[in-house]
Amino acid sequence: MVKRPHYIILGVVILLTLVIWKLPSRTATQIKLAISGLFLPLFGLSHSTHALAKKAGNAVVPRAKLLKQIELLQNENQELRLRSMQWEEAARENARLRHSLGWQQQAAWKLKPARVIGRDPANWWRAIKIDVGTRDGVTNNAAVLTPNGLVGRVSETAYAQSQVVLLGDPDCRVAVIIEGPTREHGVIAPASSAGLDSSIVDIGYLSRGAQLKAGQKVFTSGLGNVFSPGILVGQIVDFRSVDYGLYNAARVKLAVEMDALEEVWVKLP
Repeated sequence: MVKRPHYIILGVVILLTLVIWKLPSRTATQIKLAISGLFLPLFGLSHSTHALAKKAGNAVVPRAKLLKQIELLQNENQELRLRSMQWEEAARENARLRHSLGWQQQAAWKLKPARVIGRDPANWWRAIKIDVGTRDGVTNNAAVLTPNGLVGRVSETAYAQSQVVLLGDPDCRVAVIIEGPTREHGVIAPASSAGLDSSIVDIGYLSRGAQLKAGQKVFTSGLGNVFSPGILVGQIVDFRSVDYGLYNAARVKLAVEMDALEEVWVKLP
């Protein structure tokens, strides 16, 4: 049932319609524009809401697709990191080879470059295998060194490979001389108190009156005709009396890091 207020509103609408109908066309047009202007904000708001909803719908990406994109980005990141590591290693190797090449050109000996390709499992810290052999002119007892100092000597040769015993191995005895006023002579031997530290060796047979101090450099003496004189071996760490003062012994820090060898040089005849 229609209520009274509704009749009143209906009557007002009919009355306004008749009034507008009877007005001149120009005046009626102006009134119509004024009435329609009241509804424009509502139409604009409706349009904006629709556009915003459309943008929000476009921005929503399915979860599976997001996870796939994240996985692809993670894989790309890992690949870039691996490539960066390869480039850094190549740069380090290039720097080492450039340094070695410059040193080799200055050396008075005939040297053959070689790459470390293996270590003896039975003597991991005291022997290495290199990729040069008799075809390259390598012979037994040839000195092996780096720009930093002496490494050891060739103990076995094959056509394309050789075995090298390192300083500190009992089979690699080296006659040395210590810088200083007395020019003490001795022989390199395995360290008796270094434990598993492959960078420490002993010098034995030093005279009782040897004047030693930490930091003195140790070089090959050339005695024994195996190693040429003047190759750096290392530096004195400390020294001690042996057999109630009958003679002295010293510990030496090797100049070459034996556990980090990658490239070496072999002295040819």
